Amino acid sequence: MSLAELADLLGRDFMQRALLAALLTGLAAPAIGTFIVQRRLALLGDGIGHVAVTGVALGLLTGASPTWTAVVVAILGAVLIEVIREQGHTNGDVALALLFYGGLAGGVLITGLAGDGAAALQVYLFGSVTSISPTEVWYTAGLALVVLTLTLGLLPQLFAVASDPEFARVAGLRVRAYNLLVAVLAAVSVTVAMRTVGLLLVSALMVVPVATSQQLARSFRSTLLGAMVVGGVAAVGGLVVAAWLSARATVAPGPSIVILALVMFAATWPVGVWIRRRRRLTEPFPALGTETPGPHEVDEHPHEHGEACGHPAVPHGDHVDYVHDGHRHAVHGEHYDEH
Repeated sequence: MSLAELADLLGRDFMQRALLAALLTGLAAPAIGTFIVQRRLALLGDGIGHVAVTGVALGLLTGASPTWTAVVVAILGAVLIEVIREQGHTNGDVALALLFYGGLAGGVLITGLAGDGAAALQVYLFGSVTSISPTEVWYTAGLALVVLTLTLGLLPQLFAVASDPEFARVAGLRVRAYNLLVAVLAAVSVTVAMRTVGLLLVSALMVVPVATSQQLARSFRSTLLGAMVVGGVAAVGGLVVAAWLSARATVAPGPSIVILALVMFAATWPVGVWIRRRRRLTEPFPALGTETPGPHEVDEHPHEHGEACGHPAVPHGDHVDYVHDGHRHAVHGEHYDEH
């Protein structure tokens, strides 16, 4: 496909809608994904995606919008996942696995009961952003705006809770409420991204841009902003690459977006290794033996101080002890006490 043909394709209405949806998805998913990675819950998006399959199937069964039914079921599943995780039971991982697999199996079963085949569900499993309708674009824009507004507006609180929950609790933050908010925003992001990359690949768009940004960023804020940039570039670029290759083969946009994000990570990883190495080399080593003991940290001496001792006077707060003619004297301001 020539550049003129590609430009003509990108200028069509359905591609304009697809580009807008991809950009919004690429911004929203890594934004909340930064907090998920910070909490070491990188696979949370994958689990919510499995649960959201049941929501999509309920929409197909009832004739309602699969987007909104997926939002409701994904939020309920995210809250349940957070509650199970917070309890910290030894069999919590088994409960989460049952929830994930049950959500996926239930979705496939309900889709069959609705009379729809696997093709109807495949649109949501692997994404089909080029067939997104104008109404779905508005849904995507509204949900993405909610995620970005809450994520950026509550950045200090969410960072404190994700980094050190105990400190955040002592500081007066409602840790449980903020953890639930992160889970709910992750569920909303999953439903935002399901038409772009699909429910089975949505976790990659939430995690890979964050991992890429971490190679170059030095602070949490720069990591979040960098992840949003990487996610937006990967989403739009993957869609353009899929459109360019469509003249030769059938290439789905979802996998193209994820592959491009992985390529960006692979390209920045050696740079990140070099940067971290340079930082270690430029950090000064602590000087050894230069620390001056505090007023109450003077080492004990195994001998008596005398005239020929050779030790200088040692300051202790507002007085100085010194030795003269074999006797210890203490100086307090302008007064001299003899011991």
